[in-house]
Order: sequence, then structure tokens, then C-alpha cells
Amino acid sequence: MSQPARLVLTLVLVWGTATPVAAAQVERAVRKRSVVVASSPADALPVVRVARDTPTVFLFPAPINRKTLTFDESRIHVLDAGERSVIVQPVADITEGERYEIGVFFADGRAPARAAFELVTDPTEVDIQINVQRPELAGAACPVDEPRAPQPEDFVLLGLVDKEGVSATPIKGYDDAERGFLVQSAIAYRGKGWALIDARVINYVGQVPWLPRVAMLTGRVGLPLHARIVMIDKTAIQPGAERQVLVVAELPQLTVSPVFTLELVGDGRTLKIPNVRFPKSASGATP
Repeated sequence: MSQPARLVLTLVLVWGTATPVAAAQVERAVRKRSVVVASSPADALPVVRVARDTPTVFLFPAPINRKTLTFDESRIHVLDAGERSVIVQPVADITEGERYEIGVFFADGRAPARAAFELVTDPTEVDIQINVQRPELAGAACPVDEPRAPQPEDFVLLGLVDKEGVSATPIKGYDDAERGFLVQSAIAYRGKGWALIDARVINYVGQVPWLPRVAMLTGRVGLPLHARIVMIDKTAIQPGAERQVLVVAELPQLTVSPVFTLELVGDGRTLKIPNVRFPKSASGATP
């Protein structure tokens, strides 16, 4: 056999032997890990190793608010998001030195309220399952019901406000002397799929204490729409006292400027506020 032929044969044999070894070197070891989320925004985020050919599932210890999930859609695919889980997969392996954040708020509002992670690609390992844990904060043995103060960004993250913003319109004051009420002032707000009435209600002197318990919006057509009552002070309104009463309703299909009557059913008396008119979407509203 000639010298060139021997050289070619040798290279072929070496290449055939080396190829499986090289393939074995790039195969990543799969891992299942437990990861503790950051206690505060100042803490470093836990790192999770992802790969373009391997889904990674996050398992959370409490329900999450899927509407608050944030990530770079151009680089990360979210394959599924459930009540307590999220499955992700990068579009391509993340290059060395790059990191992409993914985060979501817990639904219960307890601290830490948000779970966030930095996604990277490791040439030797990939996380296929992350068991998310929340840290035991100082004083956890004696919990205090102090919910996190809402921040402006929460309204967008929770899907309560979109590009249309929030519109508002005043509601004319209403005096119901017969039932012993005076609505001193009121404003109707409208956002993405919701409406809210902020009313200042006075219980007349000489009347008995009164506490609204049921709220309904009645229109010209259709069934009454039940709403939630929100009051900072949940005790009965005393005679001669004024109280802020908020009424919140979900109105995903609200037509343009419908007219409602707001009924607040309380202890022995019902306050009816007529001519409650919600504004158009913010892009066309005139407060």
C-alpha cells in the first residue's frame, strides 16, 4: 500500500473512532435541583441552567399568578404555565456571558412575593426540574398579616391596565332623604375588564347604623351584575358619619357609556344610586 493511501486510511480510522467520543463530550448531564428564591430585590437571583433541546420545569410551592410572568419572548419559549408550574425552553443556547431573567409573582402575596431566576446555558449540565422554595424570613415564627404595599407596576403585571389606561367620570351627588342617605360625591373608573365606583356615603343623623353588605349594578337590559364592596373601615356607618365605599365589578364586555343603578343592600335599608355611567375606554374618554 502506498504511503498516501496509508495516511488516508489512518485518518479515516482515527476520525471514526473520535466522533463518538466528541459526541459524548457535548452530551449534557441532566439535573433535578431545589432552588431558594431571593429574599429581596437586592439579593442575587438563583441561576438555572437551560438548553435549547431540553425543557426545564419549575415547580412552585404555592399558586402563582400566571398573568405576571415576565421573560424575553425573543429568546425564551414558555411551553406551559399552570397553577404551580412553568415549563421553559430557550430558542437557542444562551451564549457565554449572557443571562436572561424570568420571573413571576406568587398569588398569595406573602413575602417574598416574586420568584425570579437567571437563565444560562452550561456546556456540561442542564436542569430539567427546579423545585422552587421560599426562604424562611426572620420573624416567620410569628407571622403578621401585612400584605405587600401595591406598586404602580403591579397594575400592568396583573393585567388590570393596558395601553388604553384608566378612564374616569364623575357621578352626580344623590340625596335619598327618604331612606336616610346622602351620596356626597362619587367617581366611576374603568380599566381593562373592570369598573370601580368610589363613593362618599353619609348616613343621616337620626338613622340607625348601617353597613352595606351586597352590591348590584342593574342596567336597562340583562340580569343584575353583582359586585364586590371594599371598605377600609368595615364597621357600620354611624348616624351622621361619612364613609368611603368602593364597589368593584368585572365588566369585560361593557358597551359604550351604559347607564346603571347601583344598589347597596345593607342592614334594613338599601341605597340606590341612579344614573351611574361608566366612561368609554381611555383612548376616547372625556373625564
